[in-house]
Amino acid sequence: MRLDFFRRRTPAGERKASGLRPMIAAGPAGRAVWSARDVPSLIRNGFAGNPIGFRCVKLIAEAAAAIPLVCQDAHRRYETHPVLELMRRPNPLQGRADLLEALFGQLVLSGNGYLEAVGEEGLPRELHVLRSDRMSLVPGADGWPVAYDYAVGSRRIRFDATGPRQAICHVRSFHPLDDHYGLAPVQAAAVSIDVHNSASTWSKALLDNAARPSGAIVYRAAEGQPHLSAEQYDRLVAEMEAMHQGARNAGRPMLLEGGLDWKPMGFSPSDMEFQKTKEAAAREIAIAFGVPPMLLGLPGDATYANYQEANRALYRLTVLPLATRVAAAVSHWLSGFIDEPVELRPDLDQIPALASERDQQWARVGAADFLTGAEKRTLLGLPRLPEGG
Repeated sequence: MRLDFFRRRTPAGERKASGLRPMIAAGPAGRAVWSARDVPSLIRNGFAGNPIGFRCVKLIAEAAAAIPLVCQDAHRRYETHPVLELMRRPNPLQGRADLLEALFGQLVLSGNGYLEAVGEEGLPRELHVLRSDRMSLVPGADGWPVAYDYAVGSRRIRFDATGPRQAICHVRSFHPLDDHYGLAPVQAAAVSIDVHNSASTWSKALLDNAARPSGAIVYRAAEGQPHLSAEQYDRLVAEMEAMHQGARNAGRPMLLEGGLDWKPMGFSPSDMEFQKTKEAAAREIAIAFGVPPMLLGLPGDATYANYQEANRALYRLTVLPLATRVAAAVSHWLSGFIDEPVELRPDLDQIPALASERDQQWARVGAADFLTGAEKRTLLGLPRLPEGG
């Protein structure tokens, strides 16, 4: 409850007043104020400061990082391989899931993910995820990147991108208007995130104000005193702020004297629809990230028959495409260090959410008598057997 409309702007003697003068605050409608669109601001507002964005990013990053990876080439699938060992423990502080969760999180939040290779010769000794808000691409005369600059405070480190062994693996999302950087879901959902955050701020202010709409104190002018004196005004403001603001003063009766009358202001229809506006914004945020709203507990979602279908849709439409694209980029990058092609791909047979689909596919392929054994293995994503195998 704000009493700024009581604040005097000019001396009382210079005001024109009728015999019955109400004191009413009318706020003009202003333009919408949007948050900044740079990467740090988007992460603060859409991830650290928004529960829907936070849960969407965590859900996608953790699910994608938990998918087991297999390493294979055109001839065999490896049980042990230096690339698998590197991914199992990429650096002293992180395991495979930790590293991939950070990489997927950066990719979802900024549209760009950066991996640094540490080592002089052969396969890198360590892999590290670099923050995308600190990285900048240096284009050459032909538009292709020639280097990457990583800035921390006043320090700047340049990574060459022209040699045969590139220290940086840059994975980016599709962006139709940018040749070098990707477009993140949080950028597409920025307007909905602002609406959702503003609705939460409005709800918090309403609770602090005893969960009631504001009102107006009307002063019925007495004879010989058309206005409140400065002392009366200051006393009224102090008592209202001390005795009737905040949740702890909810329901406390108000004692008015000297011709004062309280006129409550009820909720308008737009105020009553505020919660629905917040729910609609939450659904738009979830849709931008590719997360079924049912998985976030948002009401009114009837797209999927049950939770299991929604979970399967999350993997099929969001998690698996992301994990497959990142695994392909990382394996192609690492192949350049060992001069032999290896492929990292998600192991679809170890994803519980897709177990029923994989069972059906195995059954269909196994029952196809017109296919050879090699063709069946290809359809199932397995490498060819060696001669005599």
